[in-house]
Amino acid sequence: MKHFPIFLDLEHQKTLVVGGGEAAAQKVRLMLKTAVAIVVISERVTPELAEFARIGRIAWVARKFQESDLDGSRLVFVAGQSGQLSEHISQLAQTRNIPVNVVDQAALCSFLMPAIVDRDPVTIAIGTEGTAPVLARRLKSTIEGLLPPRLGELARFAQELRPRVAREIPEGVARRSFWDAFFFGKIRDAFFSENTVNGSAGLSRAIDAEISGHGTDRGGSVALVGAGPGDPELLTLKAQRKLQEADVIVHDRLIGPAILDYARRDAERIDVGKAPGRLSPSQHDINRILIDQAVLGKTVVRLKGGDPYIFGRGAEEQAALEEHGITVEIVPGITSAAACAASVKLPLTTRGRNRSLTILTGTTQNGAADHDWQALAAPGQAFAIYMGVANACHLQQELLTAGIAPRTPVVIVENGTLPNERCVSTRIQHLKRTIRAERIKGPAIIYVGLSWPSAHQVSAPDTQSIGEIIPFPTSIQQTYATDGPLKEFAR
Repeated sequence: MKHFPIFLDLEHQKTLVVGGGEAAAQKVRLMLKTAVAIVVISERVTPELAEFARIGRIAWVARKFQESDLDGSRLVFVAGQSGQLSEHISQLAQTRNIPVNVVDQAALCSFLMPAIVDRDPVTIAIGTEGTAPVLARRLKSTIEGLLPPRLGELARFAQELRPRVAREIPEGVARRSFWDAFFFGKIRDAFFSENTVNGSAGLSRAIDAEISGHGTDRGGSVALVGAGPGDPELLTLKAQRKLQEADVIVHDRLIGPAILDYARRDAERIDVGKAPGRLSPSQHDINRILIDQAVLGKTVVRLKGGDPYIFGRGAEEQAALEEHGITVEIVPGITSAAACAASVKLPLTTRGRNRSLTILTGTTQNGAADHDWQALAAPGQAFAIYMGVANACHLQQELLTAGIAPRTPVVIVENGTLPNERCVSTRIQHLKRTIRAERIKGPAIIYVGLSWPSAHQVSAPDTQSIGEIIPFPTSIQQTYATDGPLKEFAR
């Protein structure tokens, strides 16, 4: 981040604008939304600026720029001036440590103007370091559409209400819960629907109800939140909201910083991830942490990769919490089987070919998992294996023994949806060899019995190859090893 975003208090401070054309007028219009004292230096100005000067909203000095104009200035804008004069003013201002912005000349600027969403006093500034102003404007337009026009009024009303809330609601979880309801619940709804007939009474009732409901500290709660497979853009809106509400986030090892960036900055973060070869918290330890934090009255998020109820041990944590009378909420996440398949464009069901998908684990707490291998090996079956890399030899042997076709296609997606994602395709008869040759460590999903729909099919070019054709998307570049696994491709 080259430019640090800050909000300056410029009330009654001198802001100098050098220039009198439309570009200068744009800056003046923007600054007039604040309480600054604007001085325009230009021999000629637009009719709009002349009118602002006539009614006293700005001061206009009708002459060329002089160095003394910088005296007392807190901010300087240069608009529509020659390159030589712009550079001269920029140097003078920076020598005096006065922030200066030269329109359309980023190299001469010590600060940049963001795209601004104005819901005074709620203000959102969007910057792109000067690289993509069109993108900033589009983001502004999108955010404008999301924010109610009267959001600023609601913020001011909150300021008026703060003394009462401070008197009647204890500091901590209860008070923060009230403000959540104020800005996102019934009070907000009553405020935005307020009218001269019955709005005030309805708003007062909503406020009284929320204050009485939060007047005493309430017990904590735990939300079991699915973080999806790793790509932060696959977080659900509800998951994002829960991360913003959390006092404590208890997260797995594979929850990356990009996911945690969506959390409250002041939320406590506890890593309880399990990793091979290191001392890790047991499930009992994790349950105890969740219970202890909730008993303290905190809002706790248990952040899990994928979905809490799909090999996430969410049911065990839920049972332990409810046994202690702790409120539990489940926020589903996009499970890795669906997300990783979508990331490599691998359909999980295809009409006329496979009409079902089985999700199973390759590892249990006692070692390699056992399943109904005969059923899984039947023709037309498709299944996704979680945590199967370490026990791939066992999986391959059991399936082949049960009679699965040796050439059944297998797709392995490692680090799915992340920048270091890899996808390797092979046959069930080569599963163990492929994992070893490609040094697949995981986390990975192993898909058995699935292949890509494509009119373009590629087969191995040599006579010793496995001989069966597997379709791939035409956008994927594929290479093969002789008499071995189909090799890795990159998207």
